[in-house]
Amino acid sequence: MSGQDSIEATGRKAASADGAGSWQRLRRAFGLAASLLVGAGLVFVAGFGWFASHVSHLATPGDPQKADAIIVLTGGQSRLDAAMELLETGKGDRLLISGVHPSATRRQLQHALGGDKRLFACCVDLDRTALDTIGNAEESAKWVHNHAYSSVILVTNNYHMPRSLLEMGRLLGKAKLEPYPVVNTNLDNGGWLTKPEALRVLFTEYNKYLLALARGVLPLKPTPDGITLAEGAANPAR
Repeated sequence: MSGQDSIEATGRKAASADGAGSWQRLRRAFGLAASLLVGAGLVFVAGFGWFASHVSHLATPGDPQKADAIIVLTGGQSRLDAAMELLETGKGDRLLISGVHPSATRRQLQHALGGDKRLFACCVDLDRTALDTIGNAEESAKWVHNHAYSSVILVTNNYHMPRSLLEMGRLLGKAKLEPYPVVNTNLDNGGWLTKPEALRVLFTEYNKYLLALARGVLPLKPTPDGITLAEGAANPAR
């Protein structure tokens, strides 16, 4: 074999070795990526199981401690009824109904809720600005601050309570939040697994809860077209 042939053979072997090495590195990278995806999926599923179990075990307090005020987030008649009953029984001195539709009048709400007209007239405030849970938290924080309340009973459905507490807790400062979960469907003992509608609601709320957690790290802001970075992060100061 001539010297030239030997050089060419050595070059081919080196190229082949480099190609094999590159393929091995690529396979390892794909394997690592697949393992990370599977791991993330398992964490996601396990997290959902924990969330659903936690929510299904939330119970409405039989005799909650008195607080300065009560906040109820709109979203169902049962929430409003529970909040009004708390006000009537003296568990709070004033009630904020957050997220009232702009077209709903005080008279319509009072009629729908029933109860003492004088109590509704003197001690119930309406927030018509909030459109979502973040808005509920923002408007509630203003109300709590304006009245200098130090303790608040928060009324919403059990599945909505974890996210509501998270959003409220970020903005209400030192005010103490007492959760008052309203339970419409008994989901104890894994009942949510056999109820497709409950499973759908829990899964949707779980994803919203994860997004709320992420907002604590990244300045994400929900919009009608999806999720975007908040303005302050998208346009940093120079």
